[in-house]
Amino acid sequence: MTEQASPAMYARLLAETLGTFVLVLGGCGTAVFAANFPDAETNTVGVGFLGVALAFGLTVVVAAFALGPISGGHFNPAVTLGLATAGRFSWGDVGGYIVAQLVGGVLGASVLALIALGGPSGYFDAARESGFAANGFGEHSPDGFGLGSAILVETVLTAVFLFVILGATARIAAPGFAPLAIGLTLTLIHLVSIPVTNTSVNPARSVATAIYAGGWAWGQLWVFILFPILGAVLAGLAYRPMFGRVATT
Repeated sequence: MTEQASPAMYARLLAETLGTFVLVLGGCGTAVFAANFPDAETNTVGVGFLGVALAFGLTVVVAAFALGPISGGHFNPAVTLGLATAGRFSWGDVGGYIVAQLVGGVLGASVLALIALGGPSGYFDAARESGFAANGFGEHSPDGFGLGSAILVETVLTAVFLFVILGATARIAAPGFAPLAIGLTLTLIHLVSIPVTNTSVNPARSVATAIYAGGWAWGQLWVFILFPILGAVLAGLAYRPMFGRVATT
């Protein structure tokens, strides 16, 4: 997940688009279609919170291994901004990466919406009514957590995520293991925070699902854009004085 200078910019942007597409398709798709099956009342074979957490972690592992050598494997605007803040990514490339990530996320959510439209009668409407895997707080939190809890969990856990990314991709880190460490960290983050906010730590993922969740998701979306970015930037600012010299020598 570090900056790759050799591939052409179009290839890097395409990789970020595809990686974010896979993240939303795999993680949010599991939440929409497989978390509760056949339904929430008789969830006999659904994967539940654990399955959704694993799905998000696995999508990052596979996408980072496949596409990380091309783009660095950010797949998340907060990650891009955090890496730039830490001095590990060019600020000049930030805008293009964020646009690519947003496009990939929206494409992923749109494919999920098309799949839901092809389901049994009323399936898409039921998916929207249940939130379409969007992030929320208050009455839209899976367990009713309020705004303060949402702000805290998104800020702190995104900062933790960035610390792991920065450490796992440092020059002194064990080569080849970064995607696994990062994916497992994302799984752990989801296990902690799905009940609180349905877990964002990724503004592109939040924007993508808000499109199909309805008006309430747009009204709460600012939390899941602002505070993951805040957590990532704080981690980037803290990492350089704490570990930057060690990690880059």
